[in-house]
Amino acid sequence: MPAMNALLLGSLLYRSGLVPRILPILGLIGAPLLLASDFAVLFGLWDRVSLQSGIAAIPIAIWEFSLGVYLIVRGFKPSPITAGMNAAASARLDNQHGTA
Repeated sequence: MPAMNALLLGSLLYRSGLVPRILPILGLIGAPLLLASDFAVLFGLWDRVSLQSGIAAIPIAIWEFSLGVYLIVRGFKPSPITAGMNAAASARLDNQHGTA
């Protein structure tokens, strides 16, 4: 699941530009490595707890840790996508409260 998470979330974050490009790139590089390692374990090429499995998991571990820290510390970057959502939400709130 971490590999699928990195592929899906990484591609969305890369395309949207909400975080620095290096963060999704880490996930997009690490996901195929982890997926290949999982298939190697599945087919008995090496054990789940081995040097190869550990090395393949490093990029995903860095991806998950760095993305979490970045989003807690800095949050998403402003973008046209989220700016439109914020403008629509604030306009809706103004209309509900009777101010225009």
